[in-house]
Amino acid sequence: MPAEPLRFAYWVPNVSGGLVTSTIEQRTDWGYDYNRDLAVLAENNGFDYALSQVRYMASYGAEYQHESTSFSLALLLATQRLKVIAAVHPGLWHPGVLAKLGATADHLSDGRFAVNVVSGWFKGEFTALGEPWLEHDERYRRSEEFIRALRAIWTQDHAELAGDFYRIRDFSLKPKPLSSPGRPHPEIFQGGNSTAARAMAGRVSDWYFSNGKDFDGVTEQIRDVRASAATVGRPAPGFALNAFLIARDTEAEARETLREIVAKADTEAVAGFRGAVQQAGRSTADGKGMWQDSSFEDLVQYNDGFRTGLIGTPEQIAERIVAYKRLGVDLFLLGFLHYLEEVEYFGERVLPLVRELEAELPEPVPALP
Repeated sequence: MPAEPLRFAYWVPNVSGGLVTSTIEQRTDWGYDYNRDLAVLAENNGFDYALSQVRYMASYGAEYQHESTSFSLALLLATQRLKVIAAVHPGLWHPGVLAKLGATADHLSDGRFAVNVVSGWFKGEFTALGEPWLEHDERYRRSEEFIRALRAIWTQDHAELAGDFYRIRDFSLKPKPLSSPGRPHPEIFQGGNSTAARAMAGRVSDWYFSNGKDFDGVTEQIRDVRASAATVGRPAPGFALNAFLIARDTEAEARETLREIVAKADTEAVAGFRGAVQQAGRSTADGKGMWQDSSFEDLVQYNDGFRTGLIGTPEQIAERIVAYKRLGVDLFLLGFLHYLEEVEYFGERVLPLVRELEAELPEPVPALP
């Protein structure tokens, strides 16, 4: 049977400052009215998902933020098909409380709610709120327990979990979220580039979000996540890749836009962010945490989105997107400079080329029984 078509998500700009930490003009807005219009436009231009990001404390060029779960519900109620993923932090959320919110949001949206479990990089948020800051691999152990608790509460009556971080005793949630074939509960996404993150994704997550990566980086991560899933005998999670997309009529225009973004970087904000995230990543057991090899230029787009290389003409970008699909990428998480204009340009100029190239791919070989 034919392979599943690529799916596309976009970063919801519910945080001020846009998706690049730069003084370049960004015709975007963190407020609800703009984001409601954007969500409707996105679902009519080929987007399957939107990801509401979250910071709890003003910081690093993102002084104003709307909370992710409430904002996600608002976008769900303003749309008809778009699935909205709310970023949440174990340590600041209890899985039982989130499970209750998620079940309600899922009913109100007819099964379109999802979560992205963020293990956390911003130590200052936790310490400012008086919450303990765990070392890197411990944060991922907590996140794994969080996901196990969430899934148990969403799918079982009398859920039980005796963990190091969460203890669930004879807990029944009603109503449960909606379920359908292939979707027994809201989809659970998870990010992180470290060895601990890849292993956790294979064991418990439905989707793995990667920071921006080139072909070699993606190949390595997909291999590791699939190997982790195989060790516990479960299907590998879907693989989602972050990218900042600059599509212009000519490659020169696209490259000039990238040059201007970096040239006008807010150096103080980027430096502050760089110090925070690289401190978090250095604490990994093997030194392979997120952002450890990111340059200053990479961090102007704070999830390494330039590295994926979706910069050029619609034809160049479509060819690169499908090349990533050949490596095993299932979903792209996209950011843009001017959202309304560029989401529409993507839907009209880039996506049709992607679909044409996908149709030319050979059908996958069926797995042996």
